[in-house]
Amino acid sequence: MSVETLRQKFPGAETFTFGDSQELCDQLLALVRSGVKTATCGALRDFGDGGEAMPVVGRRDIALNWDGSPALVIETVEVSVMRFRDVPESFALAEGENEDHAGWQRDHMAYFERNGGFDPAMELVCERFKVIEDLGS
Repeated sequence: MSVETLRQKFPGAETFTFGDSQELCDQLLALVRSGVKTATCGALRDFGDGGEAMPVVGRRDIALNWDGSPALVIETVEVSVMRFRDVPESFALAEGENEDHAGWQRDHMAYFERNGGFDPAMELVCERFKVIEDLGS
C-alpha cells in the first residue's frame, strides 16, 4: 500500500521514520510489531516549523521503513513534553529499547548527541501510541 493510499484512508496522517539509521529503524519497527515498544520520544527542537509535525492525540500516522515505504499505521494515545532528566522509568521502559532506566538514558543521550546535541534539561516530546495497521515487514 502506498503512502498516498494510506493518506486517503487516514486523512491528516503524518509520516515519520524511527531512528537515525536503517539498522535502528529496523530494530525499532520490530519492537513495535512485537508489542514491546508502545512509546517514542524526540527532542522538542526537532518539531514545528520546518521539522516534524507534533504528535496529536487521536491522529493516525504512518511509520516508514528506512527506504520510505510504509511500515505501520499508529494512533497517538498520549503526548507530553518533559525534560530529559524528568522522563520516568515507566515511559523509558514503554519505549521497549532497554531493560532499565539507566540503559534508556545512556542510549538516548548518545542518540541526541548524534542529532543536534544533548543537555539533561532539554525538552522531549514523549508520545505513547498503539498500532492500527501493520503493513508487513
